[in-house]
Amino acid sequence: MNRPLLVLLSVAALSVVALVAWPGLAPAAPVEPSPTPRVQPSRHPVTIREPLAPRVRTGALDRRGEPVEVQCSVCHSSRAPNPNTTAEDLDEFHQGLRFAHGSGGCLSCHDSRSYDALHLAGGESLPFTQSIRLCGQCHGPQLRDYRHGAHGGMRGYWDLTRGPRVRNHCVDCHDPHAPAYPKVRPVFPPQKEAH
Repeated sequence: MNRPLLVLLSVAALSVVALVAWPGLAPAAPVEPSPTPRVQPSRHPVTIREPLAPRVRTGALDRRGEPVEVQCSVCHSSRAPNPNTTAEDLDEFHQGLRFAHGSGGCLSCHDSRSYDALHLAGGESLPFTQSIRLCGQCHGPQLRDYRHGAHGGMRGYWDLTRGPRVRNHCVDCHDPHAPAYPKVRPVFPPQKEAH
């Protein structure tokens, strides 16, 4: 075989090897028609109810006869926090407050720099509307169950393609100062519908 023909065949063989080895250079294989893409149904929002910031009744009535309520900072802006305060010490504006929530005191959750806020264990201040983060620090299993829909209750739809869902907040069911939920007795299961 003559040398130029041998070189030409070698180059052709190398070209085939290069085309196979480099997917971008290889000739395109026949394309199967792709299935019709699934259209994702629209998902409605999940809203978590936001608690109202706590307010304290002053004992006074406004001109309509409604109780006058004030934010925590109205009184606490002029009072230095006492980290040793207990529920029994609260005899001025917090009468009737029952505290049965572990061994901590007021400043375990309430922010001493801003009485209209709470604070996380690391010191980060957060508004009352985000108190679910505070609760979750100590109540991890309940927060996990809440995130998976097994704790907390809701209104609306499980199937978010059908409609929105509104989730309860911790304080919708639990008093933050005495959170133990009263013991309940189970009820009969729902009756099956007759067809």
